[in-house]
Amino acid sequence: MISTITTANKVLKSVYLSAISEALNQNINPLLAQFKKTSSDVWGKEVIKAVQYGVNGGIGSGAEDGTLPIANGNKYEQFKLELKNLYGVIELSDKVIRASSNNAGAMVNLLNAEMEGLLKASSANFGRMLYGNGSGILAKVTENSSNSTTFKVDDVSKFNIGMTVSLYNSSGSCYNNFSSRRVIGIDRTNSKIIIDGTSTMTIGATSFFCVQGSYNNELTGLGAIFDSDTLYGISKTNNDFMNPLENDLKVDGANQDIDDIAIQTNIDILEDRWGSSVDFIVCSSGVKRNYFKYLNQFKQNVDAMNLEGGYKAISFNGIPLVSDRFCPSNTMYLLNTKDFALHQLCDWQWMESENGSILRQVPGYPAFTAVLVKYADLLCSRPCGQGRITGINESSGLTPVIHKIIDVGSEASV
Repeated sequence: MISTITTANKVLKSVYLSAISEALNQNINPLLAQFKKTSSDVWGKEVIKAVQYGVNGGIGSGAEDGTLPIANGNKYEQFKLELKNLYGVIELSDKVIRASSNNAGAMVNLLNAEMEGLLKASSANFGRMLYGNGSGILAKVTENSSNSTTFKVDDVSKFNIGMTVSLYNSSGSCYNNFSSRRVIGIDRTNSKIIIDGTSTMTIGATSFFCVQGSYNNELTGLGAIFDSDTLYGISKTNNDFMNPLENDLKVDGANQDIDDIAIQTNIDILEDRWGSSVDFIVCSSGVKRNYFKYLNQFKQNVDAMNLEGGYKAISFNGIPLVSDRFCPSNTMYLLNTKDFALHQLCDWQWMESENGSILRQVPGYPAFTAVLVKYADLLCSRPCGQGRITGINESSGLTPVIHKIIDVGSEASV
């Protein structure tokens, strides 16, 4: 048994760490793969970055015998963020470890399965964070629920079967016995989720769900850049350089189709106003289908592009355009990814005990856990250089003939 744990520790450290770090950084989301990862500007538990805005004021023209221009240097503002604690936990039962103690291949297969599961969960979790505001709210409860573990919510798109969630009241306090419940069913038609266990409480319609323990502890994503009044400790009021470009296409409250002119107009505004070069476009799947419908009207060819991390995109005048399941509906983002960086204390590391062991027994339980950790947050050094188009029609495409209404145990399939 001791030999098996020792072997597993060595494999996790020497084989899996580099592979899983690369996968988590490059292969779980096409947008995340575009952002630079750096340890610069990290001071203790914070990211503190001096950001230049405006232009240098020390230029001018004058007479041959006149005075020189006044030296007015660059203008700076200090952006501050607190590093977020990002964790990935795997667990192996004592029984499973003992069963594979005489079979090295069985242990490798076991670890492979756990790593693949961790990557799949991370893909959904970190991909979702990129579009959030750091609060971690998955959805809000829309109807009172009494003594039930079925909840009607305003959005089921961010839930997956098996996800462990916490339920909070309107004041941000976690309900007793609802800190770690697993999602066991999703009714996508009626926007309901089902969690495990039992309930003897009345849950108010102002409650909300987060991933377990993640409330106000997630990455500072695009939601904070576009929807918050204060960003990185600085008020957006009277600070134009803190305000991204917003364009709502709605006419009399109705969403509109997207076309090349609408996209290019916003790209031109960002370039003309702030000198920003858009190099990445991301939208919801329905918006991408709406754009395809526009292209199909004129029988235009669609050029494909290969992106870092093995992703594919369509080309808009040489700019990659991708869809993301977590991008808000009716929305398209126009981004200069060079303005973004994931500032980190270090890259992904295994949390080790004093004796260097990665796998550790869970106190009081016949199980061993290993914890992968990273301390980081996402910062955009030029919010004004980013754009968002809203009010875009979502094209549904073909309606499947057969579908599952409630998922229990696995995701819906057609």
